Amino acid sequence: MTITIFTTRLVLAFVLGTLIGAERQVRQKSAGLRTNTLVSIGAAGFVLLGFQIGGDAVGRVASYVVSGIGFLGAGVIMKDGFSIRGLNTAATIWCSASVGSMCGVGLWLEAIVMASLIISAHLLLRPIGRLINKLSFDTETDSLENHYEIIIGCKEQIENEMRVLVLTQLKEDKELQMRSLKSFDNGNPSFSYLKFEVYCIGRKDELLERITQKASLEPGVYEVSWALLAY
Repeated sequence: MTITIFTTRLVLAFVLGTLIGAERQVRQKSAGLRTNTLVSIGAAGFVLLGFQIGGDAVGRVASYVVSGIGFLGAGVIMKDGFSIRGLNTAATIWCSASVGSMCGVGLWLEAIVMASLIISAHLLLRPIGRLINKLSFDTETDSLENHYEIIIGCKEQIENEMRVLVLTQLKEDKELQMRSLKSFDNGNPSFSYLKFEVYCIGRKDELLERITQKASLEPGVYEVSWALLAY
């Protein structure tokens, strides 16, 4: 293989990987421009190495690329409460590797088609997915993750007591998981506001009502409310 062919295939892998990564970078994903470009170039480079070795090395190297990218993709998958995040990013990395591999074996047209479909999947299927999620929210609310907000206004002296009270209730109700806790005085240091964000699978209005009712009975508490957050 001449250096011209070698360079041309790597450059094509670079260009296509950059196009895929640019869309991911705009969306501020963890695997963006550089990651997808490097994955595409790396896959092409390994396949080209197989060409240089000769024999059945190309097929063996390509199979190793597929399994190796699987480990790389696993690194961006994270569990966040009841949700799994990063699957789309991991799949994009895997697809970028396939584009690079196609460039490496000289399937230039096929690589361009593959890259176009990857970008189209992100751009065209996202609004369709959101529409499906809205339909699912109306018909299958029991299987969706919901986020609630609890706000408690109290005297500054009992702020810690209210923290403990709500956190104890959340610990007892295994269906509710806390996502964040913020405290602010709203300009008056004599009073404190506690804002709890919790999430669960399905609607758990009765649990939120029970927690807020118990908090409202405490001396020094002058405001308690909860709301279902829209995402």
